[in-house]
Amino acid sequence: MFSYETKIRIRYGETDQMGYVYYGNYAEFYEVGRAEMLRSLGMTYKDMEDAGIMMPVLEMHCRYIKPARYDEEISIKIILQKMPGVRIVFKYEFYNQANEFIHEGESTLAFVDMERNRPCLAPASLISLLKPFFEAENATG
Repeated sequence: MFSYETKIRIRYGETDQMGYVYYGNYAEFYEVGRAEMLRSLGMTYKDMEDAGIMMPVLEMHCRYIKPARYDEEISIKIILQKMPGVRIVFKYEFYNQANEFIHEGESTLAFVDMERNRPCLAPASLISLLKPFFEAENATG
């Protein structure tokens, strides 16, 4: 398993009339989390696109537990429970400033060869960056 955590501060424009984060913005927060997780490994979405691979979202699920509010700093934990193949599944856990669990989600993305517009395996560079985390887990248990 691999996990990464990043923080964002909720801006006024991301909230609705009640001062809660507008539900549609969570998909953008997922993307922020995924991008920062890749960056933490030393890779970016741009690197993959430059190598001819895109990652469209195939499906997304979410559950709203408590609202995130204007000017709160929230933590987004991104979890990969298994190594990617043609698909990669990201799990998300959101926590507010009081460290209360406020949201959970999951998205499945595919790796697509941009030239052929066909699914492909995850790039070898990404696999090699993730492999040590999964090998360490297998070695301990």
